[in-house]
Amino acid sequence: MFEPKKPSAKFKSQPNILWIITDDQRPDSVSYYNQLVFGQKNSPLGYVESPNIDKLATEGVFYTNAFNQSPVCGPSRGSMLSGRYPFRNGHYAFELTHQNPDFVKPTVSQSIRELGYQTATFGKEDSYIFKWGPGQGFHDANLYDYKVHFKHDLQKNGKGDLFTKVLYDWNKKPNKQGTVETVLYPDGRKKQYFLQRHQADLTQQDIAAIESVNQEFDLLRAYTRGNTNLILGGVNPQPAGETVDAYIVKEFKNYLANANKSFKTSWGKTAKGADTSKPQFLNLGFHLPHTPVLPPKSFRDRFKDKVYDIPKFEKSELDKLPEQLKRIYNAGKIDEMTYEQKQQAIRDYYAFTAYGDALIGEAVEAFKKYSEENNQEYLILFAIGDHSWHLGEQGMEAKFGPWKQSVANAILAVASDKSIVPAGGVYRDLVEFVDFAPTILTAAGDNVYQQKYQYLDGLNLFDVYSENLPKRDYILGEINVIAGPRAYLHSDRFRFSMRTRPFNNWVNEKQLGKNLQWALVAPAEKVEMSLYDLAKDPLERNNVAYDKEYKALANWFRQKLGNIVLGDGRVEADWSKANSYHISNFAKGADDKSLNIPADLIPD
Repeated sequence: MFEPKKPSAKFKSQPNILWIITDDQRPDSVSYYNQLVFGQKNSPLGYVESPNIDKLATEGVFYTNAFNQSPVCGPSRGSMLSGRYPFRNGHYAFELTHQNPDFVKPTVSQSIRELGYQTATFGKEDSYIFKWGPGQGFHDANLYDYKVHFKHDLQKNGKGDLFTKVLYDWNKKPNKQGTVETVLYPDGRKKQYFLQRHQADLTQQDIAAIESVNQEFDLLRAYTRGNTNLILGGVNPQPAGETVDAYIVKEFKNYLANANKSFKTSWGKTAKGADTSKPQFLNLGFHLPHTPVLPPKSFRDRFKDKVYDIPKFEKSELDKLPEQLKRIYNAGKIDEMTYEQKQQAIRDYYAFTAYGDALIGEAVEAFKKYSEENNQEYLILFAIGDHSWHLGEQGMEAKFGPWKQSVANAILAVASDKSIVPAGGVYRDLVEFVDFAPTILTAAGDNVYQQKYQYLDGLNLFDVYSENLPKRDYILGEINVIAGPRAYLHSDRFRFSMRTRPFNNWVNEKQLGKNLQWALVAPAEKVEMSLYDLAKDPLERNNVAYDKEYKALANWFRQKLGNIVLGDGRVEADWSKANSYHISNFAKGADDKSLNIPADLIPD
């Protein structure tokens, strides 16, 4: 870890901390971001609305060049909460990870509790970090003192709109019954039907219900194999203020409004509000604009006449993609959509983020009010998307890839103490989502440069902005969803990614520690590299990794990235076991945050 030039700036007292994370949100859905990056209010695709986030952004520092560590919710959130890269926490996909293995360290929510904070999470937390419990499911790891989950508390108790879940019958074999979709109506009615039945065809009743709901709510469903349950557009069954995300905010506000006393949740459970004698660490996890993309009618109507520029894509771009990236494309492709369907997907997406902006405004106002009434300082950290989302770029309506539209996001920091987080600040160099953990712990009053925090991979964003730390030359990430394990390294000019392991499965005990240098020595074609030169190809449409003039540079990146993610503290665990893992250090120290690319490798 870098060492600061001088001691980190400190709050006068421990501030209340609100950590907002949205799901699948593109940073260009925020006007303030677009003004900073593109010099215009709207996205390059067209119209957006974000008055509440725009106002909040004027009060703090906007980090325009932030990157997630994995372009899918589970490992991205696991990386944020642990403060470690996926290759150092062993969490690459939707594995049910747990805290039993020896290499595991506390999450930031657990560490901050030891500093005297009361902790709570509302909505979607879903870091896939559990307590070890073999057999049928894992157990709650007690990451937060108080929890309201959007599925297990809200949707399960009839608070929400439209959702799907896999239905099991544990008394039968096979126990997986299929995927059920549920519609919750404003008058209390509920409609349920199967979208898919395990080892059986849909009934006529199922088919009729699907067709009826599609028409009733103008649903646009994905058509690619395995993703036909995904809703990419439509109108919400519930009005604004009654959707699942609205109930997330309601429960957040109830917790603060009922400080030091008992209250009833929206589903009738007795709970206790915030303890004003302790500083609060609050994680507010929105489900939107994740699928189903269903803005309420009042917001959707504001976007119905907007026309968007559909991102350019040609099938010939696939010719230069390795098979791994073609598989990701095939999972989310939109070739067979009509022009109007593509327009709807973009319109409804930005309408949904506009609705999210209104809810974020409500939550921020309640949080500030609570802090002011209790004479407490505050810090707001906003991850604009746990990862991003393609709206036609690379020919997809999806995520999962190493491209900008999957992995590039933004961060907003706002504090009551402007000497630490000044109003109107902008930071344009590289930052990463692993930076949240050290930033939060610093705000809580701890010193993240002491030995006990050496496992953290990120940097304190306060020190980054004040240039109290050196700038990093690259960001890192890795994922193993849809197409097997793949790591990425992004710098200001180049974006590189590669296959890291020769298999596609989640690692098992027999594979631990085996053949870890494969990606460094295998034939170049088998490593399935991609390299984009942003100076010539800012939209990442031409993979040059195997072009004659870029081959040497691609191999240099292969060695740089491969040594970091495979040989500098790589953890692979068989999470079905209590303590089965391997740590690789054949290239210890390779992650030096510096590139120093030999000049003769960079084409003119």
